[in-house]
Amino acid sequence: MEAIKKKMLMLKLDKENALDQAEQAETDRKAAEERSKQEIQLKEAKHIAEEADRKYEEVARKLVIVEGELERTEERAELAEAKCAELEDELKNVTNNLKSLEAQAEKYSQKEDKYEEEIKILTDKLKEAETRAEFAERSVAKLEKTIDDLEDELYAQKLKYKAISEELDHALNDMTSM
Repeated sequence: MEAIKKKMLMLKLDKENALDQAEQAETDRKAAEERSKQEIQLKEAKHIAEEADRKYEEVARKLVIVEGELERTEERAELAEAKCAELEDELKNVTNNLKSLEAQAEKYSQKEDKYEEEIKILTDKLKEAETRAEFAERSVAKLEKTIDDLEDELYAQKLKYKAISEELDHALNDMTSM
């Protein structure tokens, strides 16, 4: 953006310089014409007509050169004006694009804030679920230990029952055999 402003400033300065040069060239041309007229009048008085013609042709040639320079300067000024207008249009387009991008950035910033809040909520839920999972794993481990203990106790009780049953069977056999 700064480069465009600098370029526009340089183009405006070039335009002003070109206009100043055109004015100076015009002033120089007029001054040259005035000098040539005075020189021609002085030379006509001092020299023969042939010398006056030669000087006149020389002045005319210089005038053509000055006019050519003036035309080129005017063309450069016109080109500079056209370039300036083109750059102004480009600046308007860039400004419009910038406004559009700023609007989109604001929209995406709001979406980003919304997503960050959603991520925070989901992270909290994940931590809560992990905590519940750890608690559930500990509960399962306790329950499995309790089941193992109960199975061991059941097995022990079954062995006791079997031992008592065998003892009762022996006692009953002993009683029936008496």
